[in-house]
Amino acid sequence: MLDFRMETFLTVCQCMNFTRAAEELNITQPAVSQHVRYLEKHYGTKLFQYEGKKLKLTEAGEMLRNASLTMMHDELSLQSNMQHLTDGYQNIRFGATMTVGEVVMARILERYLVKYPDVKLHMEVANTQELLARLDNGEIDFALVEGFYKKNEYDYLHYSTERYVAVCSPFYPFSKKPEKLEDLFGERLLLREPGSGTREVLERYLDSQNYGTEDFVRTAEIGSLHAIKELTKAGCGITFLYEVAVREELEKRELKVISLRNFGITHDFTFIWRRGSIYADTYRGLFHQFSGE
Repeated sequence: MLDFRMETFLTVCQCMNFTRAAEELNITQPAVSQHVRYLEKHYGTKLFQYEGKKLKLTEAGEMLRNASLTMMHDELSLQSNMQHLTDGYQNIRFGATMTVGEVVMARILERYLVKYPDVKLHMEVANTQELLARLDNGEIDFALVEGFYKKNEYDYLHYSTERYVAVCSPFYPFSKKPEKLEDLFGERLLLREPGSGTREVLERYLDSQNYGTEDFVRTAEIGSLHAIKELTKAGCGITFLYEVAVREELEKRELKVISLRNFGITHDFTFIWRRGSIYADTYRGLFHQFSGE
């Protein structure tokens, strides 16, 4: 069981404010301070420092936060596994980002369930940032993500590398044939919600070219991959997606790739779990099973 002072520490890390942490925990602010001081004395180092009026983690505090999140995650996983011991089946809780969940996982899970018919599966589909939060909170054990994450906080295995493309309807009414990224700025951009890995790939690329999504004359945020594809097919705008997510639509000629000069983006789909987890070997085994190896 995670020490109550460690729970206080993690709450302060989340709030970055002793008073708000006390409110969250329903204890007094002096009690929060006392718990933190105990940990600092125990580890012989400062965990927090102020930069002006802003509370910041020290390097040691960041190290303890990462280790504590992994310990909390593993404890919750252990509790879940112990509860299912008498049920006679394996319980797997994991997450997948939208592109992975809607496009890739059906094939993976079909093969896995045929081989392991007694397993109990729980898969959550959400954007990368939501899945990272659920992983940190012990709500899921691992995740298959397409977005960015801090590699110093998670162990990971490469699943695949996917091409990232601009697409539109075959009958989209461009005033002139687009040849470079800037030629698309006069079109409506259909994009996912903030926190989506698919969107973050585009935002990072645009930023590297000193642009942003605001350079498009119109944008529409859609929190559904299916809806984005349907709107793009209907000619309501252009979008940027992984080629694997629109492979069927491309083959049926319901969508087409917009060929652009100097636009060759690929990105990894990655299998991740909390760094330092005692279940690392289990997760590696599941990765190889999911991969069909």
